[in-house]
Amino acid sequence: MVRLYGQHAAALAAFVLRLVAGDRQRAEDVVQETMIRAWNHKSHLHPEISSLRPWLVTVARRIVIDDFRSRQTLHEVGSKPLENQRAADDNNRILLLAVLSDALAAISPAHQRILAETYFKSARPVDVAKSLGIPAGTVRSRTFYALRSLKLALEERGLTYELLRDAE
Repeated sequence: MVRLYGQHAAALAAFVLRLVAGDRQRAEDVVQETMIRAWNHKSHLHPEISSLRPWLVTVARRIVIDDFRSRQTLHEVGSKPLENQRAADDNNRILLLAVLSDALAAISPAHQRILAETYFKSARPVDVAKSLGIPAGTVRSRTFYALRSLKLALEERGLTYELLRDAE
């Protein structure tokens, strides 16, 4: 193995240095890893073969490629430590929806219907007025009072605008 290293290490290092854009430390690491793999496969390597260099070059190139791919994968995940990244948590959203449903149930059926038409179905006041058979001004007035009632019902349950904004 010492002879193998002496015969091929310099040429292999020059080859790998080009692959790793001149990073000498990485090149040395790749050459070392290549020699370790050669040592692990010494029973398959025949010293009488004129040159083992093509095999060593292939192994070194694959090590560089694997290293590049693993660095890309780590980069895609993110550079922040995992404990600093927020995990997807639906508990707050589920709790918020439960409180919102309870607050909606606490307001009058007329206000519930106006909010359902104007906010949840995104209908224009004119269209809501036609579907309910009431004047557009009444729709606007009921919407105002329905929102006010809903706000009070949410505040009674401990939800404020700031808490809702932070939950987003």
